[in-house]
Amino acid sequence: MAEIAGRDPLRATLNPALRSFWRIPARNRVLLGGRSSSKSWDAAGFAIFLASNYKVRFLCTRQFQNKIEESVYTLLKVQIERFGLRAEFDITNNKITHKTTGSEFIFYGLWRHIDEIKSLEGIDICWIEEAHNLTEAQWEILEPTVRKEGSQFWIIFNPRLASDFVYKKFVTGTPNTVIDGAVKGVVGDTIKRLINYVENPFLSNTIRKVIAKKEAEDPEEFRHIYLGEPRDDDDRAVIKRSWVLAAIGAKKHLMDEGRLSLIQARGKRQIGFDVGDTGDPCAVVERHGIEAVDLVEWKAREDELLKSVARVHAMARMADAEVMYDSIGVGAFAGGHFNDLNGLTEADVQHHKFNAGGGVLDPDKMVDPSNPGSPINGDYYSNLKAQVWWEVAGMFRATFNAVRNGMAFDPSQIISLSPELPHLDALIDELCTPLRDFDAKGKVKVESKKDLAKRDVSSPNKADAFIMAFARREVGAQAAMLLSKRHR
Repeated sequence: MAEIAGRDPLRATLNPALRSFWRIPARNRVLLGGRSSSKSWDAAGFAIFLASNYKVRFLCTRQFQNKIEESVYTLLKVQIERFGLRAEFDITNNKITHKTTGSEFIFYGLWRHIDEIKSLEGIDICWIEEAHNLTEAQWEILEPTVRKEGSQFWIIFNPRLASDFVYKKFVTGTPNTVIDGAVKGVVGDTIKRLINYVENPFLSNTIRKVIAKKEAEDPEEFRHIYLGEPRDDDDRAVIKRSWVLAAIGAKKHLMDEGRLSLIQARGKRQIGFDVGDTGDPCAVVERHGIEAVDLVEWKAREDELLKSVARVHAMARMADAEVMYDSIGVGAFAGGHFNDLNGLTEADVQHHKFNAGGGVLDPDKMVDPSNPGSPINGDYYSNLKAQVWWEVAGMFRATFNAVRNGMAFDPSQIISLSPELPHLDALIDELCTPLRDFDAKGKVKVESKKDLAKRDVSSPNKADAFIMAFARREVGAQAAMLLSKRHR
């Protein structure tokens, strides 16, 4: 299999390190690693081998493909020439076919043509190049589309972020096993293989020197680029993943070090309530002092708002907590339900509106009072949502510096996630997903749900509830007044 159709192996071969990867039967072949590791090069060579010996229909995809040269089309052409097979293939402007076997390669960009791909029939192998960009919604379309008996997916990528869908599903979400004496992973219908430049026998001395230089200059960047280590952070994200990871168990960590007292760690209890809308589930996060201690999510129809509010009202009474709730859309009616329930129970629940699109707090105060050149809140933030997300991001950043860098801190700026918090992995992903954006006036805002949907990202209900749980009480557009008399 290392040679193409029995031709001279000294002329052109595949990477022997990947021989078992291609031979072991699997529905999903996941090949990941750093740059210069021969992943795509080897996939193209093996694809040409198959096309030369069997009738195989390849669907070659990538997220964005504005022209054919941006696909693996060029790489396949190079491998055809390299193996001396040019006379066996017809190569047109948008397709490659084998004259004898009838094998064909077709090329599509997922972003523009996912609906067209749904109608394709008879695909044997779907090759997803640069698969780190693959979204969950696209996978849900592709997986049942490629349904021919014995069909396969080739999922090839350089890891980008640990939060990317493809990395979570096929790497961290797939258990490991042993192949060729090393942990590389075959479970059920999926085989995964990490390969890096050290296993590429075809590297030139020039590129080896480039790699060595990068390792000496920037070890962290070297590990990401050439060893395939995913980054924890997206520089465009409002909240960095490394900050959030540092906050897990931060309360206990800082208390064990004697840098935080129990009195400082404790405080009020506040519940953030993201009201489900247009099919999104409701989500509740409970905060006790500096720490998020509970997260609950449930599905409810719009006409079940009273039932959902009653559930949150009961939780707040039991925890002796205040509630900050999303007052946009369906949530606009939640305040009335809280008031009605207060009139029917022995203990009132304080509840405050959170209007994400509302005006910022303290518009004439500086964003960073410690910086003389800091802009004022009204000039910097587009709306209240942006301001509160940035304030919570600042708490995560302060926690990171306290936990990881040993810096002094203001206890009111520390934020902790209980390691026992339900749905913790999902919450982390949601907190780190929204990106920094700007409005027409150049003011900072948080990526909207509509823009997230364009990236096939679901509404971050758990993260929104979390933000409200840690928002200042002052963000309430109109704090509900406690009833002075019962049954007025």
